[in-house]
Amino acid sequence: MFQHLDPYAGDPILSLNEAFQKDPRADKVNLSIGIYFDEQGRIPVLDSVRQAEAQMLAEGGTKSYLPIEGSAAMRGAVQGLLFGPGHEALASGRVATLQTVGSSGGLKVGADFIQRWLPGSAVWVSDPTWDNHRAMFEGAGLQVHTYPYYDAGDASASPPRQGGGLRFDAMLATLRTLPARSVVLLHACCHNPTGVDLSPAQWQALVPVLRERDLLPYLDLAYQGYGDGIEADAHAVRLLADSGMTFFVANSFSKSMSVYGERAGALSVVCADAAEATLVLGQMKATVRRNYSSPGLHAAGIVSRVLTDATLRPQWEAEVAAMRERIAKMRRQLHDLLAARRPGDDFSYFLSQRGMFSYTGLSPAQVDRLRDEFGVYLVRSGRMCVAGLNSGNVERTAAAMSAVLGTA
Repeated sequence: MFQHLDPYAGDPILSLNEAFQKDPRADKVNLSIGIYFDEQGRIPVLDSVRQAEAQMLAEGGTKSYLPIEGSAAMRGAVQGLLFGPGHEALASGRVATLQTVGSSGGLKVGADFIQRWLPGSAVWVSDPTWDNHRAMFEGAGLQVHTYPYYDAGDASASPPRQGGGLRFDAMLATLRTLPARSVVLLHACCHNPTGVDLSPAQWQALVPVLRERDLLPYLDLAYQGYGDGIEADAHAVRLLADSGMTFFVANSFSKSMSVYGERAGALSVVCADAAEATLVLGQMKATVRRNYSSPGLHAAGIVSRVLTDATLRPQWEAEVAAMRERIAKMRRQLHDLLAARRPGDDFSYFLSQRGMFSYTGLSPAQVDRLRDEFGVYLVRSGRMCVAGLNSGNVERTAAAMSAVLGTA
C-alpha cells in the first residue's frame, strides 16, 4: 500500500546532529544544532526550573487535560513577558494567546489559521531563514517567497567585500511591492541562521511600511534574553503592539529556560479590539482541537511558576543573563583567535552578530572539510551555533576554521 512513498531525506540539522552522535572521535565539536551548551558541554537544567518542578511535585495535583487553549496561568504570564505588565493591548483584551507545543507548534497553528481565514495570502520569509519556516507554511498550503535580508558580501570584487550586514533598503523596497494581507515573517531578535538583527531605528522605519501596505507581521521570538536582555529583546513585539497593528507572535522557552523536550511555547495574536480577539481565539482553538487537542501540563507549570514567582523570576533572569554573557565571551574568544591566525581577514561579524548563531561565510565544501578532517560540525550553509563553543574546544575550532579558509 505504501510502496509509492518517497523516502524521507531527514531534516538536515537533526540528521547532522545524529551523525555527530555516531562520530567516534573524542575531540569532535558540535556547532550545528541550536541548543545551548554550558562550559562543560552539557545542556544545563536551570536552578529556577528545578525549583519550580520541586514545588509542583510537592504540591501534587491533577494530571487532567488542560483546556484547548492551554493553562490560563501560563498564558497570562506569557502575555506579561511579551508585552509588559499593564500594556494597553492587554488591558483592552485585544491579545488572543494560546499555549502551544513549542513555538514550532505555534507557528504551525498560525499557518493553518491563515490558510483557513485569509485565503490567498502568501508568506514572505527572510533570505535566509530557519529551514523549517518554509516547510511549515508550505505544509499548511501557503505559498512562500523570500525578501532580501542578509548581506553576504562579494567575494568576486577587487578587493573582496566582506559581508555580514543587513540589506535593509532592499528589504523595505521589496516589502513595498507586496499585495495587501501578505504575511511577513520576522525574527524578533537573534536572527536564525545569521545572527544579524534589525536595529531599533530600523524597526521604527519598518513599521510604517508594514502599516501602509496592510501587511500582516508574524514574529518568531525563540531566543528572548539571548540578544540584549529579556526586556530589550521584546522591543519589536511592543513596538508593533504600540502601533495598533494586527500581528502574530510565536515564542518559545526552549532556549531561555533550557526546557527543550518540554515543548513549551505560545502563540499570541494582537487584534483590533477585544471582540476580534475573542473570534480569533475561538478559531485558533478549533485549529488546535483538530490537530493535537491540547498542550502539555508540565510545561505550563514550569513556565507559569518561573515567570510569576517572586523568587524564581529574578533567579531565572540572572541565569539567562549568564547564558547570554557566556555566548558573547565565546564570540570574542573565537574572533581573537582567528584574527591572530589570519590577520588579513575580517572576523568582526562574530562581534556584531547576536544570539546563538553566526553566519561564518564558509562554503559547503569548507564545512564538509571541517567535519571530515577535524570533527567540527557546522550546518552546510555555514551557520555556526556559537553556544556549542567552550574554553576546551574554541582553540581547536579556530585552528580548524583557519585551515579550511581560503580553499574552495
